[in-house]
Amino acid sequence: MSRPQEARQSFFPFGNPFQMLSPKSSQLSPSLLALLNCFEDTLAVRLRKLEALGDVLSLTWMKSSMESLCETHKEIQDLIAALNLPVKDWDEKWIDIYLDISIKLLDISNAFSSEISRINHGHLLIQCALHNLESNSLEQFVRAGSSLDSWRQQIRSKNARLEKCFCFLDGLEESLNLPKVKNSAKGKVLMRAMYGAKVQTLFICSVFVAAFSGSSQKLLDLDVPDTHLWAQDFNRLRGNVNVTLRNRVSANSGNLLKELQGINTVVNKLYPLTQGDSVSTDEDSSWVSIRQLRTEAEKLSGGLNLLSNEVDSFFQIVLTGRDALFSSLRATCTGTDPTVGKRVGLPVM
Repeated sequence: MSRPQEARQSFFPFGNPFQMLSPKSSQLSPSLLALLNCFEDTLAVRLRKLEALGDVLSLTWMKSSMESLCETHKEIQDLIAALNLPVKDWDEKWIDIYLDISIKLLDISNAFSSEISRINHGHLLIQCALHNLESNSLEQFVRAGSSLDSWRQQIRSKNARLEKCFCFLDGLEESLNLPKVKNSAKGKVLMRAMYGAKVQTLFICSVFVAAFSGSSQKLLDLDVPDTHLWAQDFNRLRGNVNVTLRNRVSANSGNLLKELQGINTVVNKLYPLTQGDSVSTDEDSSWVSIRQLRTEAEKLSGGLNLLSNEVDSFFQIVLTGRDALFSSLRATCTGTDPTVGKRVGLPVM
């Protein structure tokens, strides 16, 4: 399939979500309106749940936000099936754009997985330090200092794959308001639903990039119009999250993740005790901190495992959607099954 040379990247095969609100727009049937309202109401509930969680810069919140995003993408699959929009009726240019954008989603998922793996490597250094710190040997206590120092260097280092996500986020935000391509009743429903899923995707990805990179440069500052049932919940959540992130960055607090900050606080207490003449295994000054370090390390490990599972799930949703689209296109071209594509679930980008 040929790729348009100068096509702007739109997620919406049926046009701009705001244009459907014009007086010229045709009215939706009760059944289509019910489908749309159900999707938007559910999205609003998901956003309210994320705000109620608090602790934005924690692995628990990030896990829940990625889980919420996966649920939204799955609901888009169900909506496409309910609308009965065969792939053969989709605009060829939009399919090309879909494939191009979805590969970027796979890339950003891989970048998140890469960062999780990098932090997991740091956790291994903490485990090594704990092994030495919890021994009764003064020599091993001193040796733990090397692992603690390696942890600090590891966490300060930058992940080049995250830097590539900045351009991806720019492309997503620029594609929010594009000229209308098609117009149909079913298209309007899908268009508005996909807009909501896309805004949620862009928002959560921007928060992940900020939390992992320590930079608030690409945070989303979009105000969604009240014409969307989930608008107030999104705008409130986005505002609170962005303020929290920017305040943390302005405070020069280093690592933004709560679990990393917890470990760093203890490491900064323990490291001087392992150095030179300052070496001390005194019960009061060392063992309380060592036990605290183990507790913080367990929180980090558990949170990373849960978050990693959700990022993997998101990756699989996008990948499965691409595979389903390719299968439907092949079937449409060969004419082997005229019904193929009518119930294909394609995750939104």
